[in-house]
Amino acid sequence: MLRRIDTSRNMSRFWSARLQPSLFEEVLLVRNWGRIGSRGQERSYWFSTRQAALSAFEKITVAKRRRGYTAESSQEAGRLACGQIS
Repeated sequence: MLRRIDTSRNMSRFWSARLQPSLFEEVLLVRNWGRIGSRGQERSYWFSTRQAALSAFEKITVAKRRRGYTAESSQEAGRLACGQIS
């Protein structure tokens, strides 16, 4: 889970991704993003191999970090998932 907060621009965003197997022996990269406190949007990408999915995951994560997204602590992630952070 990555997040970007810039109070001067009223920006409070999150971004997360996970890998999961599909029913057809492929790998899904599931991305979720939006404003902190909301469900956000979700999009899935299909890959034929786990290595291809990991490569895409790493590429996207590097790009997000360049744009100012930072990792959050596990305690904050739990509070975010419960809707306690807005």
